Amino acid sequence: VAYGAIRYTNETNRLYGVLNKRLADRDFIAGAFSIADMACWPWVVPWRNQGVQIEAFPHLKAWFDRVGERAGVQAGFKVGNELRNNTLAASGKDAEKARAVLFGQRAR
Repeated sequence: VAYGAIRYTNETNRLYGVLNKRLADRDFIAGAFSIADMACWPWVVPWRNQGVQIEAFPHLKAWFDRVGERAGVQAGFKVGNELRNNTLAASGKDAEKARAVLFGQRAR
């Protein structure tokens, strides 16, 4: 388990470094706000649990804050949180099926 945790923490730091370098001279990953930002931002949201010091990546941190301040991002994140919370709190056969679809998938 220790090897895996170290490996993925190191990989996260590497990927944050790639994004930090990319964002050094632009506000968004592709220049203007785009699907690239929408796709990457949620992966940075749990940075506190990833063993990463986001302050070590100042351009990434500025981008993360900038994207997170967008009204559309906040609205979308709220919808996702409500869906997750409602699904976790629900009961019955339909709720079990929904939880399996949302949280129980594995690559095959």
